[in-house]
Amino acid sequence: MSKPQIFQHKNHPKLNWKEIPGLQPLPCDSNDLLQWPKHGGGGGGRRRSRGSGGGGFASVSMMEKTLEFEPTAAQLFKHPLAIVALVPKDAAVFAAGAVSGAAAKTVTAPLDRIKLIMQTHGLRVGQESAKKAIGFIQAFVAVGKQEGIKGYWKGNFAQVARVLPYSAVQLFAYDTYKKLFRGTDGELSIIGRLAAGACAGMTSTLVTYPLDVLRLRLAVDPGYQTMTDVFVKMLKEEGVGSFYRGLGPSLIGIAPYVAVNFCVFDLVKKSLPEKFRNKAEASIMTAFMAATIATLTCYPLDTIRRQMQMRGTPYKNILDACSGIIARDGVVGLYRGFVPNALKTLPNSSIKLTTFDAMKRVISASEKEFQRILDENRNEQKQSTNDSTF
Repeated sequence: MSKPQIFQHKNHPKLNWKEIPGLQPLPCDSNDLLQWPKHGGGGGGRRRSRGSGGGGFASVSMMEKTLEFEPTAAQLFKHPLAIVALVPKDAAVFAAGAVSGAAAKTVTAPLDRIKLIMQTHGLRVGQESAKKAIGFIQAFVAVGKQEGIKGYWKGNFAQVARVLPYSAVQLFAYDTYKKLFRGTDGELSIIGRLAAGACAGMTSTLVTYPLDVLRLRLAVDPGYQTMTDVFVKMLKEEGVGSFYRGLGPSLIGIAPYVAVNFCVFDLVKKSLPEKFRNKAEASIMTAFMAATIATLTCYPLDTIRRQMQMRGTPYKNILDACSGIIARDGVVGLYRGFVPNALKTLPNSSIKLTTFDAMKRVISASEKEFQRILDENRNEQKQSTNDSTF
């Protein structure tokens, strides 16, 4: 089939007619006529849908509306905020979510580093020394003495590098899975919401898991200095499989965590009075409640995952790791690092929501700025037209 001709014509429908040799036309009534513009002169003519010889193909399309009064490069340079409006809104909001997650991780990085040290203390110091659990204050002071202020943010670049794609994949996957699990009535049940959250959590974890392993090694192993150093040594000494060690408990741990977190957040927020539902304070408190419930439920699996990610780990599977940790540290060993993890939950959620709201306001302001420039250009053109008329 030959390609139809494309005629550039602003905001007007157009009829394109192409003869296709060998195509048999469908039967039609004798009065079924199409308007056919004469190419040779003015006025219009008529052409029957039954052509002579081959069949015909007609299409009607509307050219995409061109942007009138588009800002010039000079105007965008003078008003850089308007440039943000050139980005599709969905993409801008998507990026805002990723950036807000990275900002929250960076601010709470010291607490996350202390949590990792407490979680892996027993495996790093050996059987006997592990009986003396390292406390939060002790771990915090030790990092400052041994590594200085920068030590609290060791491994944060890897964390941020992981959070950006992780947040992007999780948000996209969650939205996709919610559509998939909706019932025939279009409503999302509690089971469907839990399933969507679980699938989204596992999808994002599977995609970004190697970055999480690199971040852990960099944060707790003093022998590594950079992510590249960690990557090269792991690849040479432990092979590709080392980047996915502990993936099983990670998937099992993240699935209920994200499912519970998202489900509790949605349900609690829906239960609030409508006048409070969209306030920032309501979002912060709801997010904190959801994260706390999810953390209490799923934290032991996170500890198991961390210890299975460690170099030289003696654990072969989840049950082996769980029984080993309990035998060495007791049940409390499964909750090592829980305090700093819980302490970072509120600021992390607060910072993430605050940053996201601020970026959404920037997006809204950019749209207003862009529209203001369009209005100015439109008024200038009208004024110029009026002046030329007189």
